[in-house]
Amino acid sequence: MSAAPTLLAAAAETGTAEAVAFWVLAPVAVLAAAGMLLSRKAVHSALLLALVMLCLAVLYIAQDAPFLGVVQVVVYTGAVMMLFLFVLMLVGVDAADSLVETLRGQRIAGLIAALGFAGLLVFGIGDAVVDNRGLADANADGNVQGLANLMFSRYVFAFEATSALLITAALGSMILAFRERVEARLSQRELSEQRFRKPHPSPLPGPGVYARHNAVDTPALLPDGSPADLSVSRVLAARGDVRAPEARPADVRQIERGRDDEASPPSTGVEQ
Repeated sequence: MSAAPTLLAAAAETGTAEAVAFWVLAPVAVLAAAGMLLSRKAVHSALLLALVMLCLAVLYIAQDAPFLGVVQVVVYTGAVMMLFLFVLMLVGVDAADSLVETLRGQRIAGLIAALGFAGLLVFGIGDAVVDNRGLADANADGNVQGLANLMFSRYVFAFEATSALLITAALGSMILAFRERVEARLSQRELSEQRFRKPHPSPLPGPGVYARHNAVDTPALLPDGSPADLSVSRVLAARGDVRAPEARPADVRQIERGRDDEASPPSTGVEQ
């Protein structure tokens, strides 16, 4: 049987919901992939890649491959991408990093790898178009059993290569996150002495303490009613996102003053 009748038969078996899901999610995945490549910030590229993975997961589920869709969400989107974002936040990405090649022939190796990947995509798509057997043969014994049979028999080399790639990525993230200590670790006594040399040895009040709002952008109020500017993060202060503290109502202050008077011992009128 030729490829054209097979594709026509597969298109005839496609349901309305599956077609709608494809025409909605496919453009979103393509646009997100293009934005991932064109984005100047690594965090934005990672988030767009997570969007692409979510679209692929829904398409897998629509193609009667629920196990593969769940793995796409749990393993890749929920674990690998979050690990990638964690490394980005831990290491940081500086826009002023040098673009000079540290390894000789790095661009040539990247070009060869890109050509090889493009050839792999062309042969993969061509094999799917010419020999389109559909999902009936792959899911003959069930989606999980069919996937395991293909993964550990026909595609075992690709599976092991992917495992080695993930291990290499984990080791690379550990190396990038490692920071060599250049000075000796302070002892407990030195930390205590360093703390009491500061203007505020005691812990500072958290944002929103004694204020009308307990949000992180609301400064705490000192006993005299003045705002404690140090209780708010310096990042919020630099952005100008600090909310002006509102004093407590008079009745609340009166009630608290009454509680303080009840807690204090009565005066005997005798001076020591």
